[in-house]
Amino acid sequence: MDVVVKNALVADGTGEPVARHDVGISGGKITEVADGGSLTGGRTIDADGLVLAPGFIDMHSHSDLQLLANPDHPAKITQGVTTEVLGQDGLSYAPVDDAVLEALRQQLAGWNDDPAGFDWNWRSVGEYLDRLDQGIAVNAAYLVPQGTVRMLAVGFDDRPATDAELTRMKELVATGLAEGAMGMSSGLTYTPGMYAETSELVELCKVVAEGGGFYSPHHRSYGKGALEAFAEMIDVSRRSGCPLHLAHATMNFSVNKGKAPDLLKLLDDALDDGCDVSLDTYPYLPGATYLSALLPSWATEGGLDATLARLSDVDERERIRAEIEESGSDGAHGVPIDWDAIEINGVRNDRNAHLVGHSVAGSARAAGVEPAALYFDTLLDEKLGTSCLMHVGHEENVQAIMRHRTHTGGSDGLLVGARPHPRAWGTFPRYLARYVRELGVLDLAECVAHLTGRAARRLRLTDRGLVRAGYAADLVLFDPGTVADTATFDAPRQPAAGITHVFVNGVAALDDGRPTGALAGRSLRNPRRAR
Repeated sequence: MDVVVKNALVADGTGEPVARHDVGISGGKITEVADGGSLTGGRTIDADGLVLAPGFIDMHSHSDLQLLANPDHPAKITQGVTTEVLGQDGLSYAPVDDAVLEALRQQLAGWNDDPAGFDWNWRSVGEYLDRLDQGIAVNAAYLVPQGTVRMLAVGFDDRPATDAELTRMKELVATGLAEGAMGMSSGLTYTPGMYAETSELVELCKVVAEGGGFYSPHHRSYGKGALEAFAEMIDVSRRSGCPLHLAHATMNFSVNKGKAPDLLKLLDDALDDGCDVSLDTYPYLPGATYLSALLPSWATEGGLDATLARLSDVDERERIRAEIEESGSDGAHGVPIDWDAIEINGVRNDRNAHLVGHSVAGSARAAGVEPAALYFDTLLDEKLGTSCLMHVGHEENVQAIMRHRTHTGGSDGLLVGARPHPRAWGTFPRYLARYVRELGVLDLAECVAHLTGRAARRLRLTDRGLVRAGYAADLVLFDPGTVADTATFDAPRQPAAGITHVFVNGVAALDDGRPTGALAGRSLRNPRRAR
């Protein structure tokens, strides 16, 4: 054997109580799980007092570009993540043509940056997955992004797709699945994906179901219309026969305080009726997105240049302001914006660095201007490439939802900007520290199952997510008494404490707490893809 982990407290990913075992690793696989103290051979790691678990699976990641630009990927390796799901929120970089790629580079700069000199040498889903296979630190699965598909077939127009356009979208989704995508995502508060009617989503999800995938939507509202938005996604799943995985399934904003039980009843009723539904969450209260996401959808129709033109027009600015501040735009989830709750955390231009770490309202007061004026001027100066935190969550909702029988973990983490959300570096150790050890919301073995085996089942990974002989050696070793997130909102790029070793496909990516720089990850492709 290459490596023997001896006397570990194994949380095997099933939810069964931890038990002491030796675990042997060879050729990228777990070769044996035996009684503690019985295995010998190869390098030996003394794990007495430590927990050995399957590597964590980040069900909602935004590493699509940074995983290629910085493939050693310390943000995820240092917190025990060995697999990420990319292509989220209906917007990513495959499939594309040249024009759509250019539009996405502008639209997603606040999420992913737009690195100078980066080689955009793919256009299809298969080519993107091949690029990942050239060397990445963690494994990666991909979802066909519905908003990107709509850009290709319809453009940025707010209208129903024609029959011919719908046919093309279905072909693009089918091709993406055949090339290896695990399913499809949507971002239904982001343009242009939000312009799709329910019937259009149903037709696309029929294709996803036929291709053996699942649907992972960021639905139409996490605010005023949250329950109705969740119900729409369940309806799409019922009508299409497509498994449903609800992305960052939170109940945010003041209108939803204490309403997690309403969501959980909706989910349980659907499950009891035979629907295949699951969800992921992150263990924090604030959310994060790009600043322009708060704009009403009509203001972003037509793409970047059309949006900037509206933001430069006095009358259009007033119309947008009234909708954002008074009635609540669809981009702001139907809730009038509290500018004190919107914190700018990333800018593209150094001249705007003074805005980082402050709310829009606070920066506006300091500048002696109205918050909406500062918001509009910042978007114009940054060409929409600004990210923000939204302080809109509720602790009781977070805890209730993470207890659900279909819950999995997802960081929803952005890796760029001056002060990104700490969830990009801290989500998985935070579950273990705050919600297991400190608060007891979940017990250890149960929490590990949420973050590993349950997520692997949703992805249909038959050889990952468990500590079991014959499975891929994606493993994390941690001290249950000291594991903790150290990333904060003030210092977000901090590695976890208490995690000693991480193996990806049997190769040490974290060794005695130090990243090795190994690039043993690969793309994990739809098992029903064309061969």
